[in-house]
Amino acid sequence: MSEKKQPEPSSSAGPARHSHAVPAASFPTHNSPRTWFLTSSLSPLAVRLIRQLLVHGDYVVACLPPHEIEHDDRSADFRELVNECKSNRKDREGWKDRIRSIRCDGRIMSQCGAAVAEAKHVFGRIDILLCCTSEAVVGTVEELSTSLATQNLVRDQFETIFFSQVNFIKATLPMLRAEHTGHIMVLTSVGGHIGTPGMPMYTAATWALEGFCDSLAYEVAPFNIKVTIVQPHKEIQTLTNKIVFSPSLPCYDSENNPAPSVRDMLTNMLNLNPETAIEQSDTDILHRYPKLPGASTDRLVAETVHALTAIGGHENPPARHIVGFEGAEAVKEKLKTVTEELEDFVEASVAVDIFESELKNEARQGKAKAVEDDTGMLPSSMVT
Repeated sequence: MSEKKQPEPSSSAGPARHSHAVPAASFPTHNSPRTWFLTSSLSPLAVRLIRQLLVHGDYVVACLPPHEIEHDDRSADFRELVNECKSNRKDREGWKDRIRSIRCDGRIMSQCGAAVAEAKHVFGRIDILLCCTSEAVVGTVEELSTSLATQNLVRDQFETIFFSQVNFIKATLPMLRAEHTGHIMVLTSVGGHIGTPGMPMYTAATWALEGFCDSLAYEVAPFNIKVTIVQPHKEIQTLTNKIVFSPSLPCYDSENNPAPSVRDMLTNMLNLNPETAIEQSDTDILHRYPKLPGASTDRLVAETVHALTAIGGHENPPARHIVGFEGAEAVKEKLKTVTEELEDFVEASVAVDIFESELKNEARQGKAKAVEDDTGMLPSSMVT
C-alpha cells in the first residue's frame, strides 16, 4: 500500500497566508446591463459586491433577512450603501434607480416567491441569481446532541444554508426557464470538499446544497440555464456572517483532543475586537457577528468579489470555481488522497465484478502504474 498524506482539515483561523494584488473588477462581455438577485445582502462581502455591480451599471435586487436587518451592526454597511445611493454624488448618479431592497426570509417559500415576483415587476427579469446566505454553527457532533436547543441548531443550520437557498432557486426557475437563459451562482466554501472538525453540520449543509446544484445543473441545461458553485476558503463566509457556538464539552477541549479546534481559533479572532469578545460556555448557546477592520475585510473578500463579477453571467461559466490559492491547494490535496485510496483498494472494488472486462483490467493496470511510480517496480501479484 502506498503511503498517503492525509488532507489537512479545513479551518477558519483567519485571513489567508497567501496574498497578492487582486486585479480590478472584471465582467463578462454583455450587450446590456444585467439584473442580479442576491438572496442575502447584509454581509460585508455582499455590500462590496453590490457596490461593484452598481459602478458597472447593473441592476441589483437585494434581499434582506428580517432577523438581520434589525441588527444595527449587521446592517450598518448596507445602510451606508443606501445612503450613498441616495446622495447627490456625481459618481453615484442613478444608483438609487438600479437597486431594489426587499425584506425576505428565505426559509419561507411564499416570501421567496413574492420577492422574485417583485424583482420581475421592477426590473423585468432576473439574469443572475446569487445564493449567498450563510451562517456557521460551531460544535462537534456530540456537542450538538446534548439538548433540544442544540439539536435545533442543526435544523437551523440546514434551514439557513440549504433550504433557504433551495427555496430561492425553486422560486426563480420558472422565470429563467421562460426566458430560456439565466445563471444560478451558489456561494459556498471549500467546505464542500473538505470536512472541518467542530463544524460538521456546516459542512453537511454545504455538501447538501452542492449535491443539489450538481443535479440541478443537468436538469436545467436544456433551458440554457447555467449553474456555478463558487468556493472561497471557509474563512471568507465564516468571518463575514453570523457564528453560533453550541455549549462546549470538556472532552473536546484542545487540552484533551488533538483535533484542530475551530472553536478556539474563532474565539481568538473574535476576541481581537472588544465589541465581539466572547467567553465560551458549557451551558449557553452564544452567537456573534464578526467585526473586522474595514481594510482587513476588503482584503478578505476581494478575491471572492472579483471571482463573482468575472463569472456572473458568463456565456460558458465553470460548474465549480475555487477562489484563492489556499483553497485550491487544499482541494487538490484532498482529491489526491481520494485517488490514492481508490488505487489502494482497487482489488476490493473489482473483486465483485461478475464478468472480466477491459475496464477491470484498466483499473488494475492503474494501480500497477501507481505502485511502479512509487517503488520503481511492479508488485509481484501483477507480474506474469
